[in-house]
Amino acid sequence: FRECCQFFGDNGLTLKVFFTKAAPFGVLWTLTNYLYLHAIKKINTTDVSVLFCCNKAFVFLLSWIVLRDRFMGVRIVAAIFAIAGIVMMTYADGFHSHSVIGIALVVGSASMSALYKVLFKLLLGSAKFGEAALFLSVLAVFNVLFVTCIPVILYFTKVEYWSSFDIVPWGNLCGFSILLLTFNILLNFGIAITYPTLISLGIVLSVPVNAVVDHYTSEIVFNSVRVIAIIIIGLGFLLLLLPEEWDVWVIKLLTRLKVRKKEEIPEGNGDIASGLPNKSRRTRPSMSS
Repeated sequence: FRECCQFFGDNGLTLKVFFTKAAPFGVLWTLTNYLYLHAIKKINTTDVSVLFCCNKAFVFLLSWIVLRDRFMGVRIVAAIFAIAGIVMMTYADGFHSHSVIGIALVVGSASMSALYKVLFKLLLGSAKFGEAALFLSVLAVFNVLFVTCIPVILYFTKVEYWSSFDIVPWGNLCGFSILLLTFNILLNFGIAITYPTLISLGIVLSVPVNAVVDHYTSEIVFNSVRVIAIIIIGLGFLLLLLPEEWDVWVIKLLTRLKVRKKEEIPEGNGDIASGLPNKSRRTRPSMSS
């Protein structure tokens, strides 16, 4: 525990560190989920899952500006794809008020998620397995102490009203909580165990799953504009998964292929050249005879 506390700084986990390095992440994570859930009420889950993929582009733009990460032209193209996909997704629904609000909520959720990731890297760096567990525990304590108070305050100020606890769908809430807990465990500890790219692919794979579910359970219309927007955003997301030195690897691969072709051509010429003397040697005895 003491070793993991050094993740927060030389002084370990203090009250000051709790409010300066844990509280901002608690607020950002709450806003990410809050805006995401409100977006699902406005638009279908396929559009929400597709638009949330844009958070990868937002992470690159913020990392480039704040963290001074390496500039990559292909990632700028991917960010343009993401923005174009957002506009096309809005156009696919005809710029109705509910769809525009829903898309704005998803984009806001993706922005909060991107800010969370960039801020984590800026303030804390990268976390190991135990450090990630401690950080999530501290985040949970902040949620219990402060975020839980918000609905209570809204209730007593008459801003919101609670219905009877008997009609609350406890089964759905428990199932959703289990799925959300599993998602957080796989996301945070999966990055510490395996490759981050492999974890990121799960976000892309959620798009066709949601599309199939929406096709049979809702009245979603997959017109040409929506399909093109989904493809553009998915392509931009995949471009962002390319490693930083992908261009160097491509150049090396092309160089090796050129060298192999050059080696194969002389070998072919050598076989032809070696065949000519043999033919002449065979014809000479026949002429002398």
